[in-house]
Amino acid sequence: MEIRARLSALIGEIMPAGISGVVFPSSGSEANECAIAMARRFTGRTKIISAYRSYHGGTAASSAATGDFRRHFLPAAPDFVKMFQPNMLFSKMGGLTEPEKVENALTLLEEQIIFEGGENVASIIVESIPGAAGVLTYPDGYLQGVRALCDRYGIVMHCDEIMVGFGRTGRMWGFQHYDGVVPDIVTSAKGLSAGFVPVSVVACNDEMKEFFEEAPLGWGSTYQAHPVALAASYATIKHMLEHDIVGMCAKKAPQFASHMERLTQKHPCLKQFRSVGLFGAFDVVAPDGQQPQMFHDARGEAFVKYYKAFNDEGLYGLLRPPLLHVAPPLVITEEEMAEGFERHDRALNVLDKELGF
Repeated sequence: MEIRARLSALIGEIMPAGISGVVFPSSGSEANECAIAMARRFTGRTKIISAYRSYHGGTAASSAATGDFRRHFLPAAPDFVKMFQPNMLFSKMGGLTEPEKVENALTLLEEQIIFEGGENVASIIVESIPGAAGVLTYPDGYLQGVRALCDRYGIVMHCDEIMVGFGRTGRMWGFQHYDGVVPDIVTSAKGLSAGFVPVSVVACNDEMKEFFEEAPLGWGSTYQAHPVALAASYATIKHMLEHDIVGMCAKKAPQFASHMERLTQKHPCLKQFRSVGLFGAFDVVAPDGQQPQMFHDARGEAFVKYYKAFNDEGLYGLLRPPLLHVAPPLVITEEEMAEGFERHDRALNVLDKELGF
């Protein structure tokens, strides 16, 4: 199929050197299912290590790899092991420096690998920038340390770029924010066709590609590599490259962060924010300084009223209390961005009031 060959070559051009094998499933969940199967087939091992406060999908293996409450409602698949993020939700290690936190997290991870049996671990899955968990970033040295542990124990490093791939963070790939980190497998979806059609991609390194040229992949899907989806994806990436959409996103990132900071300073319901490129999240706080609710709780009345105000302002976005995500189109203008934040400002007045500030 000509369009498949063209898109495969194009994906290879925008990936780091050494990543050239590609498969085109239909969703992020499917991509991670495929990647998990590939890692197990390639290594001959079964165990998968992934993080708490992660999201990798809603199908059998992808939900088992997921580290938030959404996996609680499905039967547990075997051979999935959870590690902690270096930035823990209830960390009591406030006195540690960033390098000490990194060393501690990597020491714990290596101990898990040893006691699970390094010879049993097929892959470690990390979101390059955990999105649903609140646009988290790893401290300097952590992801580099994960890469080193994978090399030491012969483990496949799998970066889940479903949310942040294709320019969302001001780089083509989220892992490019961490110097020297090149994964063995990359999965991505949402930005591949700009959300126009269901499509995703699994890209693997040259060694894995050569392996699967001889050994059956062992994975398939009815609509994988559908020509309509591939044509839309090819056109999307060509447009991104010709118009430097990723560079435009990076250029607008300081303005985006400035708006996030302004709203955080203005509204007492916002404790803090994080942003990378045009990807951001606010942490909501109650008057007592605590989270107003946990992720697994049903959306509280204050958030219901806030979201109605949010929608009434003509805005649409992801709300996962106690997080408020902000992810505008990458082609947004500076004027449109300013107007969007003004509208959000008015909606946040409702949340301030409903939480009791």
